[in-house]
Amino acid sequence: MKITAQMVKELRERTAAPMLDCKKMLEEAGGDIEKAIDLLRKKGLASAAKKAGRVAADGAVSSYIHAGGKIGVLLEVNCETDFVARTDEFQELVRDIAMHIAAADPRYVRREEVTQADLDRERDIFREQTLASGKPANIVDKIVEGKMGKFFSETVLLEQAFVKNPDQKVGDLISEKIAKIGENIQVRRFTRYVLGEGIEKKADDFVAEVMAQAGQA
Repeated sequence: MKITAQMVKELRERTAAPMLDCKKMLEEAGGDIEKAIDLLRKKGLASAAKKAGRVAADGAVSSYIHAGGKIGVLLEVNCETDFVARTDEFQELVRDIAMHIAAADPRYVRREEVTQADLDRERDIFREQTLASGKPANIVDKIVEGKMGKFFSETVLLEQAFVKNPDQKVGDLISEKIAKIGENIQVRRFTRYVLGEGIEKKADDFVAEVMAQAGQA
């Protein structure tokens, strides 16, 4: 039986399990949603949503340095207990998320953090681009919303494709860990640093740097 996007959506809404796992369980259950729910429950994935509502005030602040000291990340990830915070599995998750942030450069943790001003600006830009391309006026709004979806998937951490597994979103990775570890896990905040970012170099320094790079090539 063909597994449709609507079937996956319905199973996710009923269980809050990661999308990829919903699809896999539906395939294993031959498209039977009730059987897929049972399979998810056996794996513990369907309980992640309940845990996500619990207070997570413990956890870890971690750092990650990449590209020979050119990029650095400070990250806070919360869980419920110090015991879990000290486990190898939680620490590995924190490192993986910090590494992902260094590589993927998200701007927000979740879409609710995107300011209305940012949303309005992006929509205006997408609307102007769509109108300038000559698309019919009656489909402009639909195209703009599609572009907004791409905007979220590129700039929101939890909606980005995980760099170590592009078939999985970062949010789904965290949901899997919630189900496996048994505690609520939340990314609270992060800061990404890029060496020299925001510093205007003098023209002579810039030319010297370019010449040095050319000489090394």
